[in-house]
Amino acid sequence: MDQLRRRDRRPVRRRVPPEPARRRASRLTVAGADVVVVGYFSAKEKDFATRMASAAAELEARGARVVGRIVQRRGVSDGGVQRMGLPHSSRTLLSNGKVREVADARVRADADAVVFVAALTERQRRALTVLLGCPAVSLAEVLAAR
Repeated sequence: MDQLRRRDRRPVRRRVPPEPARRRASRLTVAGADVVVVGYFSAKEKDFATRMASAAAELEARGARVVGRIVQRRGVSDGGVQRMGLPHSSRTLLSNGKVREVADARVRADADAVVFVAALTERQRRALTVLLGCPAVSLAEVLAAR
């Protein structure tokens, strides 16, 4: 009568907070690094090329060498218009195909890091770092690191 249901017998997964050292290691010093710049923009943003160019200029001013630029647009198709404000994936921000494209471009260019114009959550940063095989950081983090 007091039997536990199957799901209640499973051990509880506890989320372990990231270590402070790991958090510091995710900060990237871009001076002398080869980077790929990735932008995620909705179809409503018509000036995405200007934002990508200014992001590349900011990185180059800090000593980075931009070796690639990739853009993911949301809402260009009919199906995407309704979900324009949402990321393709809450885990990676981008679609699966675009993540593979970024990873291939990073390998071809032998880039040291991938810099996203959009802000990344800690979860997205960790997932993208694993999937891309190099540090994935947002432009805001790079600019704040000085």
